[in-house]
Amino acid sequence: MKQPSNTPTLASSNGHDTHATGTAPIATVVLQPELRAPLAEHRTSASSLEETVGLAEAIGVEIVEARVVSVKKPRPATLFGPGIVDDIAKRIAQFEAELVIVGTALTPVQQRNLERAWKAKVIDRTGLILEIFGDRARTAEGLLQVDLAALSYQRSRLVRSWTHLERQRGGAGFLGGPGESQLEIDRRLIDQRISKLKRQLEQVRRTRGLHRAARERVPYPVVSLVGYTNAGKSTLFNRLTQADVLAEDMLFATLDPTMRSLELPSGQTVILSDTVGFIQDLPTHLIAAFRSTLEEVVAADLVLHVRDIAHPETGPQRDDVNAILGDLFKSTGMSAEEQPTIIEVLNKVDLLDDAQRELIVNQATRDPDAVTLSALSGEGCDALLVHIEEHISAQHIISEVDIPLADGATLAWLYQHGDVIARDDGESATHLRVRLSPADQARLVQRQNNGQNNGTETA
Repeated sequence: MKQPSNTPTLASSNGHDTHATGTAPIATVVLQPELRAPLAEHRTSASSLEETVGLAEAIGVEIVEARVVSVKKPRPATLFGPGIVDDIAKRIAQFEAELVIVGTALTPVQQRNLERAWKAKVIDRTGLILEIFGDRARTAEGLLQVDLAALSYQRSRLVRSWTHLERQRGGAGFLGGPGESQLEIDRRLIDQRISKLKRQLEQVRRTRGLHRAARERVPYPVVSLVGYTNAGKSTLFNRLTQADVLAEDMLFATLDPTMRSLELPSGQTVILSDTVGFIQDLPTHLIAAFRSTLEEVVAADLVLHVRDIAHPETGPQRDDVNAILGDLFKSTGMSAEEQPTIIEVLNKVDLLDDAQRELIVNQATRDPDAVTLSALSGEGCDALLVHIEEHISAQHIISEVDIPLADGATLAWLYQHGDVIARDDGESATHLRVRLSPADQARLVQRQNNGQNNGTETA
């Protein structure tokens, strides 16, 4: 096996690396096992197959066949029964497919045995998602996170997966013993690389923490977009901020966190953050590796949960996102009172028929934490901005203050602790419209009551 490189690849169980990109799309068969104990009771096998196909299309392969395969009794060696394995082998030969994607987790032994039986490259759901992430990550942080997730996944594959791992590297002299096996060498090299990546990511986290501390000093409220993959987060982000973040009708179009300033109707500035989309049964390797990306959600003043309200399984998708958010908040030790407010943004109402649209709009009207819109057409986006402003305003107090021109200390204090919305410099005083937290508002009142307008700071 080659030493792990910085670019995640579709790591084959026979030790070869295969990229899903090239001059011609790879002919691919997609299989969605239908297990008697489904991973998610509220999802159908057909919808799971559709999602797996969407993931496969995201890496540009040519899907020659996609099917649900009933698995009455999972086989430890191959997952599928021998009859199914033989039948699929014939279909693979008929289509001359080079890649088979299985929409569930495979053990290393199952992956190896299926590759031998089908004479084609086999990857499972985790490997597929890793390939997408490796292809889409652009920032230094994103690349580090992908590398860490891919190496952690590859390390889990180092169990009786490669025949060459049985080889031994002899020790020096007759006291050296049998030496170090290739398996141990591969595991040690991967462990070294993982340790290095974790150190680099820790440095990235510290840097992000410094940036967050700087924003808190200014302080601009942070509004974070979350949601199921392909729910329309990046389209909404671009609509609100006039940015040019990649927004396509495909799963995981956005992987790297992006932040832009956003001006609300009152003139107040907030920071809008776009994050990676969630998905059901997100591999544990990715949850751990992308923890620092999701830290922006934890630090947000307000979270916008963007939902594809036109999707037939919008309810289960909402539950998946809420479950991941709950785990994220719990892992950071946040109490329910400390967690940011979550607004449900019901996107893609333009895809609903009149009856569905009326029902959804009426339901959202009765919910103070919901708003309907179409990020594509822009319908409802102005109402969302007003909604954001109302929630941010509820957490802060807007004050109108006059500061004598000679009182530079109080003026500096207001800029440091508040968000100055408007400023008008007069002949003897500066009139400010400033947004303050309740605690800082109390400090300002104390300054004024104590007559601290002579340049001496007491707050």
